[in-house]
Amino acid sequence: MRYKFYTTSEKAWDAMLAAVTGAKKSIFLEMYIFADNTEAHHFFDILKQKARGGVKVKLIVDAFGSNTLRAEDVSELRGAGVEIFLFSYWLRHTHKKILVVDEETAFLGGVNIHKLFRKWNDLQIRLSGSIVRGVIRSFAKSYRTCGGKDVSVLAHLRRRNFLHKTKIWFLEHQQLTRKNPLARHYREKLGSARKSIVMVTPYFAPHRWLIGALHQAVLRGVRVEVMLSRHTDYWMLDRINHLFVFKLYALGIKFYFHPEMNHAKALLLDRREGMVGSNNIDLFSFGYNVEAGAVFTDKEMVTELSKIIGEWKVASEVFTFSMYRPNWFDRLLLPLVGRIW
Repeated sequence: MRYKFYTTSEKAWDAMLAAVTGAKKSIFLEMYIFADNTEAHHFFDILKQKARGGVKVKLIVDAFGSNTLRAEDVSELRGAGVEIFLFSYWLRHTHKKILVVDEETAFLGGVNIHKLFRKWNDLQIRLSGSIVRGVIRSFAKSYRTCGGKDVSVLAHLRRRNFLHKTKIWFLEHQQLTRKNPLARHYREKLGSARKSIVMVTPYFAPHRWLIGALHQAVLRGVRVEVMLSRHTDYWMLDRINHLFVFKLYALGIKFYFHPEMNHAKALLLDRREGMVGSNNIDLFSFGYNVEAGAVFTDKEMVTELSKIIGEWKVASEVFTFSMYRPNWFDRLLLPLVGRIW
């Protein structure tokens, strides 16, 4: 198993574009936000070039997240031989950020493709080895949901994924069912942590069960830390973030605010297990969105993730009550947030 972390959107784009450029057989790409405006990173041109050259190119983009995608862009991609689908379902989105090249190398994490995100801190991980089978199978599920008919892609749905006893495995939340692997993973891991829990998320609006799990961890003597951005890309989400931080700070949770936009989604437990994925800590990721991530106990990977988070932490400011007090708008917002969550 080989891996590499990328800590900004631009670094991830460089690596992803290099992998796509070198593709010989197939490219599977599933994105929440995908736009043809990244200037030096000409994803659309390379995808069209590869499809014309005989590489099998399959593209799934979320209809809501990628709503700036023009009809002309879609037509040009299809004209070049790219099979493209818009994932469009009421209150349900594919929030995954997956790229698989030649069924050998996979990328996943939090990185979207749009010029606005170029300088953002983020986390994307490149993987090879047996875990790639799980990533392909996840792509194939979305492909089938969107109406894809290519039997060579659908064949991956019949190939089972036996990765749960290894040092790295694939985790996804695919369907709207009572069985939610993502929520189950968080419940189990937060409940079993003994020393430390570290979360990195841009948007923090946890379910009540997750708040309870974090509070129980604090009561057990576990150090619980959450890293957020001081300001996100949406002012309303800033208000919601700060409301939850204000309320949960009193429970003994320590919050860090990074001065720059940090779109990474990560979980670190007892410095023994890590997770990098696409899910935020909010209602949509745990309830409606299609999400994906990699969980790992490999010591080298955990150490590197700890180092990355540690560097972000050094650059961050620790939250105190003096930093924020709810204003009149927040007090109006609070009952609504409480009722939804």
